[in-house]
Amino acid sequence: MIDTPPPSGPALRKSLGLLDGVAIAASSTAATTSIGIGLGVTAGVVGLHLPAIMLLAFLPILGIAGAYSRLNKVEPNAGNGYVWVGRSLTPWLGFLVGWVNIVATIAFLAYTTAVTGSAMIQLAGEAGLHRLAGLALDPGSTAQTTAVGIVVLVAVTLTAVTGVRTAARLQTGLLIFEYVVLLGFCGYGIVTGPHSFSLSWFDPFAIPSASALAQGLLLSVFCYWGFEAAFTVNEEVRDPRDASRAGLITLVTMLGLFLLGSIAFQRVLSEGELAGHGAQGLAYFGDRLASQPLAALPLVALMFSAVASLQAGVIPTARGMFAMSRDRTLGPVWSKVSSRYGTPALGTLLIGALATAVAALALVIPRLADMIMATVNAVGIVVALSYALTALAAAVRFRSLLQEDWRQGIRAVVLPTLSALALLGLGGYLAWSFYTSTDHLEVSADNGWFLLLTPAVMIASGFVAAAWAKWIRKSPYFQSGRGTDADAPQLLATSS
Repeated sequence: MIDTPPPSGPALRKSLGLLDGVAIAASSTAATTSIGIGLGVTAGVVGLHLPAIMLLAFLPILGIAGAYSRLNKVEPNAGNGYVWVGRSLTPWLGFLVGWVNIVATIAFLAYTTAVTGSAMIQLAGEAGLHRLAGLALDPGSTAQTTAVGIVVLVAVTLTAVTGVRTAARLQTGLLIFEYVVLLGFCGYGIVTGPHSFSLSWFDPFAIPSASALAQGLLLSVFCYWGFEAAFTVNEEVRDPRDASRAGLITLVTMLGLFLLGSIAFQRVLSEGELAGHGAQGLAYFGDRLASQPLAALPLVALMFSAVASLQAGVIPTARGMFAMSRDRTLGPVWSKVSSRYGTPALGTLLIGALATAVAALALVIPRLADMIMATVNAVGIVVALSYALTALAAAVRFRSLLQEDWRQGIRAVVLPTLSALALLGLGGYLAWSFYTSTDHLEVSADNGWFLLLTPAVMIASGFVAAAWAKWIRKSPYFQSGRGTDADAPQLLATSS
């Protein structure tokens, strides 16, 4: 390990507690958005077996969460997977983990910007506001939804700049409203739904085919994506162990909400209605259970979830780039900490600006919109890769436990390894299904080769950027051959 001096200037401010970490992670996972958009899409693949697929997908994610938690106890670092994989496996793969998470999140932010704007315009229509300054409001207008969403993105980015605790408090308020609405409508739907409850909903062997099972698992894994946001602020929590607790609490909460939502949806809606309404499933679900204005509450919750998700995307991405900049694998601009707010303020603003630019360019470059959609559709591959590499890093790092304590060895080595292999297998299956779904390349969000090209470009660009960091920037992260965390916070004896 090469010793390098710690960076000068203010450090990240330790201002967060356990509940703040839960709020950030839960907002990043965005249960309301996943239920409102993801359940209908997943039902189109697995039919009336949403509870089964959500439970099945939870198992490898639980193994991944255990790996994150154990690594965080011995080495809390804002870079998390980037640092852990770089030290335990190789700096090249560690850099790749950090890079693909950044690129995927920026594309996802650009996509969510338009989703947020659409929800707000739909809500305005429900309230009777159909024109503004002589302009007819249209939730289907890409220009209008993007413009409204960009305003929201700017607002939440500025909030994140002023302090992560301020952002966490905003997200807590949004989450409380979302969950009250979800619990109320889903609980009412379970009690009054016209369709009979069936135990076959929990039977994964009743899913129509192996192909449907694999596709459904990938979609469900994507729904859990974001719980690790709790670990990106582990240098800003007062007790590093709270980051681990927040991540696990969030994950278990998401499972409960997804099971509640899937059972309620299947009690209220038929299979055809679920699959047919897809991304508009939550709004349709609300209309089936109540009349206006109560029926609009799920749409309000969806809007709040999208707003919180925007902010929750900005915060962990800025922290990841902050950690990479400290090792000089990225430029110094990303590691500048505001002396006033104790946050990577400039990096946070730049993340918001990048997402805004990508969203705005989609208005004038039609094919860019297809590229963004393809990235969102194919992000399951890079999410699976990132999670799997982090789990393997934990297995390698704690492999001695297999000889010292076989019970701990199973938890620290065997389960993360099995989870990693499961996700790599699912990611490989998705890549193969993209490849075999067509025989030509077309810039289209439904072209398999284009969907495969998107994550391939993300991964290839990561290796190019890593080469630049190693040989041009001469980052110490690569010089030792095992990565570096020279700038990581002091390890606490109580966390080891």
